[in-house]
Amino acid sequence: MKTKGRINNKHIAYVDLKSHLLLLVVPLILLIIIFILAAPDSSVLYLYLLLICGVYALSYGITYYINKQNISRLWQHLEQVIHINDTTYELVNLASQYDSEKSFLDALLQKAVSAIDDAEMGSIILVDKNTSRLQFESVVGLDIDALRKINFTLEETFQFRRTNGRCDKAVVINNMKNINAKSTLTNEDQHALIHASIKPICSTLSSPIHIDGDLYGMMNLDSSKMEAFGDYDINLVNILTSEAANAISLYQKSKKIEIMADYDGLTELYNRKKFDATILQWQHDPKLASYVIILDMDNLKPLNDEHGHQAGDDALKAFAKSLKSLWHADFLVARYGGDEFVALCRGPIEAIELQIKQLQQDLAACSPAIHFSYGFAQYDQDWTSAFKQADNNMYSQKRLKKRALSKPALD
Repeated sequence: MKTKGRINNKHIAYVDLKSHLLLLVVPLILLIIIFILAAPDSSVLYLYLLLICGVYALSYGITYYINKQNISRLWQHLEQVIHINDTTYELVNLASQYDSEKSFLDALLQKAVSAIDDAEMGSIILVDKNTSRLQFESVVGLDIDALRKINFTLEETFQFRRTNGRCDKAVVINNMKNINAKSTLTNEDQHALIHASIKPICSTLSSPIHIDGDLYGMMNLDSSKMEAFGDYDINLVNILTSEAANAISLYQKSKKIEIMADYDGLTELYNRKKFDATILQWQHDPKLASYVIILDMDNLKPLNDEHGHQAGDDALKAFAKSLKSLWHADFLVARYGGDEFVALCRGPIEAIELQIKQLQQDLAACSPAIHFSYGFAQYDQDWTSAFKQADNNMYSQKRLKKRALSKPALD
């Protein structure tokens, strides 16, 4: 649930008239009473009394004003923290709308730049765990093509150098020219880092993003102003990157759950449930007919018996990989169950048959060889009828193969 708007900031530092009377008038009355009792006939003391009352009233006014300003600043800080929390909450809850992690990071970075007052540009840099090489994944207000040409590692970043390799806190660079002049990057790469935006970058606030204990990447917020970021911004960015790490982690987990629900775990193709649901969105082409194609392995059981179940699994994965490279980019392909695969393609059917026959030859040349039978049927609107016809055609082909294999034995 969003928190913004729950508190009216106009009343945060408001003190009503009764409170002012209590804090200002009552102490003054007490002072006057004390002075009257202590020296009722001294005119000099009355002058001192007026002076003290004036100083007290002035001090009260100054103190009230300072306190009100401090509370207003604290409220502004609280509003920014709430804005950050609402931002990550919104992103996590809308995670399913992003078709890739890059799209999610783009949205996250856009929110981050808008959350920090002096940030004009920004980037998210990902770290390769194995090589420590860096890549600019998302940018706001920067030329990503120019930045992706930079060849550098984690050890060459000022984030690494300023934290002695720990990369465990946000760091501020208020003069990018000076910091890059001390780096091992080439002059071309240093120039690209500073001039990847319309205005040269003068200040950068860099904060690491850790997910499950590992360094995932860094979020950099940039400004064309010198001395743009201070301790206040560091605190905000620490909150922001902490929430960003949670948002990215939840996004990744939600996508893994989605994959587990929609994809076959062994072959990484659509499972039957996902395939059946996606058929409803199939777009028919008036110029090209649609075809249901069923493919079924002929020798999975012999492979399991002769070489073990791992060999059978490897054969299924090899078969699926070939189908994926052949059709997955444009058509629907799924493991429908066991050793049966199904595809929904657009014609012409002659071209599809040529592809299937080539696939049979390629898989038969594997070691161990993979053999399969197939059947197809034209699909208009009646999926059940088309699937049944394709299935019958596939089994007819299987029966013909079995007869062909058994015939020499009878002779």
